[in-house]
Amino acid sequence: MRIFVTGGAGYIGSVLVPTLLAQGHTVTVLDSFVFRQNSLADCCASDRFDVSRGDSRDERTLTKALAGADVIIPLAALVGAPLCDRDTVAARSVNLDAIRLLCRLAGREQRILFPTTNSGYGIGEKDKPCTEESPLTPLSLYGVTKVEAERAVLERGNGITFRLATVFGMSPRMRIDLLVNDFVYRAVTDRAVIIFEGHFKRNFIHIRDVARAFLHAMDHFDAMKNQAYNVGLSDANLSKLELCAEIKKQVPGFVFIEAPIGEDADKRDYVVSNAKIERTGFKPAHSLAAGIRELIKGYTILRNNQYSNV
Repeated sequence: MRIFVTGGAGYIGSVLVPTLLAQGHTVTVLDSFVFRQNSLADCCASDRFDVSRGDSRDERTLTKALAGADVIIPLAALVGAPLCDRDTVAARSVNLDAIRLLCRLAGREQRILFPTTNSGYGIGEKDKPCTEESPLTPLSLYGVTKVEAERAVLERGNGITFRLATVFGMSPRMRIDLLVNDFVYRAVTDRAVIIFEGHFKRNFIHIRDVARAFLHAMDHFDAMKNQAYNVGLSDANLSKLELCAEIKKQVPGFVFIEAPIGEDADKRDYVVSNAKIERTGFKPAHSLAAGIRELIKGYTILRNNQYSNV
């Protein structure tokens, strides 16, 4: 298929794009390369790969890039609450306005696969997993823009949205500021971390399983279309303290302490059910433990703080 990816040189795109090429697809990427990354350099050898430097908010650029695409994957976004809070205008224009523009410009037959975030659940109901039918009560501007963008994609039709759990794992365009990636980095480099409100829970998913979810949706599009799907590890709904305990199994010298006072600015706390996408036949292939092992090796290579969004 001919696939158009915005933000294809980001954390997820730098894993997804080579995966799509390996499956025989033709991929065109639009990216601003704002982080000066070279994560798609190896893809340039492929005759089925094309890339443009540009802005996903620009109508002329989008119109040209959309021509001939069978599938559209909009990854371009300001990802995470801290980055969105730093530039609220850009957060709304990139995360929401650009998606609305894309929905308007795309042909009716063109399929959209859109990643959003299960942080839209905000604070979940006690002892009740969040399903795709649960209320969306985002706590941050990032969450608000992604929830509204998801609504635009689903109202437009001929699309699928993925409410991704917190992603972890190595990528050619690495992000150390994601929770698992961050805690493993601290375990490897500092050997210690102080945790605020360690009982807050999240769900997690390996970056390569995110790429696999896109491939799965392409293969099962007609059965899955016009719906949202949680994508995460069903055995990894963990509190921050439980996550640290998992990391300590592989980094024995790691010390983690919950602060007796103070609070985390990020109040998200939820358990997520991934049963809906699992019923379509999708099963994650990468465990949390395997991801931690991978990150430990990766941080033998990466030893600075440039690999983050903020």
